[in-house]
Amino acid sequence: MRYFHTFPLVFFLMIACDNPTGFWPERQLTHAEQNHELDHNENFSPDDAWIVYDTRPDPAGIQQNAKIEKVHVQTGETQALYTVTNPGPYGPGVGAVSYHPFLNQVVFIHGPDSADQDRPYAGHWRTGLIIDESRPGERIWMDSRDVVPPYTPGALRGGTHRHQWSVDGEWIGFTYNDAVMVALERASGKKCDLRTVGVSKRLGPPVTVRSDSTGKQIQGAWFSVLLVPVVPNPKPGTDEISKAYEDWWVGTSGYRKPNGTLQRARAFMGDLITQEGEHITEVFIVDVPDSIHLAGELGPLEGTETQLPAPPRGAVVRRLTRTEGRRYPGISTEPRHWLSSSADGGFISYLAKDDDGVVQVFLVSPLGDEPVQATNHKTSVQSMVRWHPRERVFSYVCDNSLFLASISLDGNVSEPVRITERSEEAPFAHCWSRNGEHIAFNRYVPSGQGSFIQVFLVAQPH
Repeated sequence: MRYFHTFPLVFFLMIACDNPTGFWPERQLTHAEQNHELDHNENFSPDDAWIVYDTRPDPAGIQQNAKIEKVHVQTGETQALYTVTNPGPYGPGVGAVSYHPFLNQVVFIHGPDSADQDRPYAGHWRTGLIIDESRPGERIWMDSRDVVPPYTPGALRGGTHRHQWSVDGEWIGFTYNDAVMVALERASGKKCDLRTVGVSKRLGPPVTVRSDSTGKQIQGAWFSVLLVPVVPNPKPGTDEISKAYEDWWVGTSGYRKPNGTLQRARAFMGDLITQEGEHITEVFIVDVPDSIHLAGELGPLEGTETQLPAPPRGAVVRRLTRTEGRRYPGISTEPRHWLSSSADGGFISYLAKDDDGVVQVFLVSPLGDEPVQATNHKTSVQSMVRWHPRERVFSYVCDNSLFLASISLDGNVSEPVRITERSEEAPFAHCWSRNGEHIAFNRYVPSGQGSFIQVFLVAQPH
């Protein structure tokens, strides 16, 4: 891929004003001696006035977290959006919050209300909870849970997490672990607990699940399905997947198919086994049909006592990268990152090692063209890629700084531009504002009581 030097508007603004360093002005928004975790989500409110976060004590500590908060972009005022009323050592736990694209609603992980030693916060016991700021105190469960056979189409049997709204607000994508399969694995000793991805859609009247006295059953408001079939032992040399994860919506309206129509889709990482028996991770895409209530050929939407819920009709999975022949096969799983997509759906971004073993940004088309290396840094890229909400501009962290690059209409990538000074603590979990004028991110800041995750904001110069 050639580099070009004709910068779009966002870069022109950056260098044309009185800003000889090229750095975007930076402010620290939060200061309390607690963590303020953005968690790689859409954290800006629809009007860009607030940024939402959770307060987990450490990156893996959602189980101990009891609060969802937001901070005002201009004033630094903080407000609690949700507080767990019965926190304990086993949960319930809340976290990984994301704002609706145009309503003052947030969705986040919520563990079991009655969490205890026998049923603590866990991947298969968490649910998407929606909070509408105009109706404080009301809880809207996104996904229904039905773990009592016979199971219910449109309800799941386990835990959803890393919830992501679609741009039209009618869908939420998620990653999933199944409680029925966890129990089967414990009983049989065979691998059954397999992570995969799914979607929920507002389809009208919710599916109805039977209530129970243990709190395991949950009545949700949306219709939920899994999209990707996974198997415990993929056949070597095939596209069978043992784990589907780190998923993202493709484009604001999907990707454009060769016939010109738009197709809603989720990109995701898939683990598989090469012909030589090596475990690698590749980029996949799954088409999301409009009619997710229609069962497909692989089994019932609700699953069985020995089988995961099956994908709906039209959920077509395709493998986009084939990296077995590279010097460093597979995409990088360190640093942990999510796939992401340009707003027009033309590019899916991921991280992989170049021939020198340095982690770089790579881009691949949803149509499956040959991937291209988009960066050429001497040190490894440190974060996932986030895309401008409208333009073919993407951001990422490298050398403890935020960088921007853009893509021309003919597919050429600009030379990356550093927009923040190199800091001792690297930025992470960065996120674009809805209007594309700000980027928020996390950074650890030492204080008298330790080091805490704070929220920072950089603004495009004007």
